[in-house]
Amino acid sequence: MNLSLFILAMIVMGCNIVSITFLTPMVPDQEWAQKIFYLHVPLAWSGFLSYFFVMLAGVGYLFSKDLKYDRVGHAAAEIGTIFTGLVLVTGPIWATPIWGKPWIWEPRLITTLVLFIIYAGYFILRNIGIYRQRVALISAIVGIIAFLDIPIIFLSVEFWAAEIQSHPQVEMNKQPSGILRPFLFSLLAFTNLMFAMLFLKLKVLYLQDIEKNYV
Repeated sequence: MNLSLFILAMIVMGCNIVSITFLTPMVPDQEWAQKIFYLHVPLAWSGFLSYFFVMLAGVGYLFSKDLKYDRVGHAAAEIGTIFTGLVLVTGPIWATPIWGKPWIWEPRLITTLVLFIIYAGYFILRNIGIYRQRVALISAIVGIIAFLDIPIIFLSVEFWAAEIQSHPQVEMNKQPSGILRPFLFSLLAFTNLMFAMLFLKLKVLYLQDIEKNYV
């Protein structure tokens, strides 16, 4: 069942890529670079949603000490980190032709990079040989603390002065339907893929815990 959901999600994603490539309009001052927007923003949304589940799972584990919450946190953290890594890749692809350079040290980029680095440390902690329950406890705490960076990422445009902001602030409700509709479809496609990956990874982690007699 989980595999079927994943295959369906990949089919929807294939349709999304076709839509972005051939059906979305060209923006005169950005041309092909603008199409990264349909990937970059949904990737960020799906990654941050995954980290929200990490935070919820961390709270669940702290209150219950049930390893099923740790599996949810582990799976969601892995997916969130993959998606956030892709955000940090697609951003420079867009920025190179638009800004003339792939990276600018501005608040939203810096805080997103910090989040990625925190989760790199999260996975190091999960693999340093600590016994299972201690790993789950530390991971839950790190996942809860790391989530605090996400509101900072979203509100960075309010926290720092406008002159050091370079990130575009796109108001989607003001976009024409030719841009808004494929964007919403891409958002749905990436969210669907995120959930499919989550269910599939949870199954893998559950089987690993059974093999090691943790379940």
